[in-house]
Amino acid sequence: MSRGSKRSRKQRLSGPEAWDAAYAAVDHAPLIERLGVGLEPDLLRLALTHRSFANEHDNLPNNERLEFVGDAVLGLSVANELFERYPSRPESDLSPMRSRVVSRYALADVARDVGLGPHLLLGKGEETTGGRDKDSILADTTEALLGAIYRQHGFETTRGVILRLFGPKLDEAQRSHDWKTVLQERVAELGGGQPEYQASVEGPEHEQVFTAHVLIAGAPRGRGRGQNKKTAEQNAAREAVFFLRDHPEAVALAAKE
Repeated sequence: MSRGSKRSRKQRLSGPEAWDAAYAAVDHAPLIERLGVGLEPDLLRLALTHRSFANEHDNLPNNERLEFVGDAVLGLSVANELFERYPSRPESDLSPMRSRVVSRYALADVARDVGLGPHLLLGKGEETTGGRDKDSILADTTEALLGAIYRQHGFETTRGVILRLFGPKLDEAQRSHDWKTVLQERVAELGGGQPEYQASVEGPEHEQVFTAHVLIAGAPRGRGRGQNKKTAEQNAAREAVFFLRDHPEAVALAAKE
């Protein structure tokens, strides 16, 4: 073998070449079948490309722009569906219902249902630390796929895919709210730790009134009252959920204090 041949074998693949090779190494037909709609190869490849892969291969494009679009389409589709399904429910009920349907955990569940993990294009670091089963990566890539479907097929087709994939989540949304669970999920999405509850009681035994405060990163974010501790904590969590809806930055700010 000539020295020239040895040298050519040692040459590193360019970013686009590595991108093509990684995408071609997996059969994506099963994923397309589960999504129920076709995607152009270049668009699907982009939707599956995590920033860790892109950064390791000459700063290729990644799926974050598609994720941005998919997040908007998902939120609108779910909000409108809940509006249609529950015409008598107030906004104060519909908002947390939507939050649960489109949460990171719900998105990751859908990703696992369609078998998304093996199709991800990840960098070596994410690959070796279990990135294919990380809730955050699965959720973000699911949104990127929805963004890709919207870009190729438009809103109505994407809406149909969403209603089918998220159907069980939408069916469960009507169940009575466990506000403490809703709050815990929302705080986790924002990068915070476990909410803490403090409760006090006043009044004679037969007319006791409990007051609860919920603290997020040590800062009080909700207050509730009730005839028992459980109800007071649920009401405090509910108030905190709506506070974070308008002030999501509060979790990060409280953690820094």
